[in-house]
Amino acid sequence: MALLEWKDEYKTGVKEFDEHHRHLIYLLNKAYDDLQNGSLADTLDTLLDEMIDYAIYHFRAEESWMEEHQFPLHEKHRQEHARFMSRVSDLHTDFLCGEKKINLEVLAFMKNWVEQHILISDAEYGRFHSQS
Repeated sequence: MALLEWKDEYKTGVKEFDEHHRHLIYLLNKAYDDLQNGSLADTLDTLLDEMIDYAIYHFRAEESWMEEHQFPLHEKHRQEHARFMSRVSDLHTDFLCGEKKINLEVLAFMKNWVEQHILISDAEYGRFHSQS
C-alpha cells in the first residue's frame, strides 16, 4: 500500500514538473515501503540523500521556470521551498547524529507537505501557465 497515490488533480499542466512530482511521490512511497518492511534502517541514509537532492533539483527547476515566466508568486513559492528544505535538513541531521529516528510521523509530515504544496502552491503556477 502506498503512502501517497498519484492523482490527476496533482497535475499542474507543466509536464516536466508533473514528472518531478511523480518521482518525489515514488521516493516517499519507497521510504514508506521500507519502513513497513523493516528495511528502512539499511537504506534510509541513501534514500534521504536522494530525496533531498531530488527536491533541491526540482525546486531549482520550478523557481527558474517561475522567474523566466514572471510568475507573480515566485518569491512566496521560493520561501515555501526554503522552509521545507530547512525542516528536512534538520530531520536529516538529527537522524545522522542519532538524535531522531525516521518514522511514520516524519514520513507523514513529508507526505502532507508535498501533497498540499502540489495541490495549493503548484496549482497556482499551473493556473498561471494555462492562462499565458
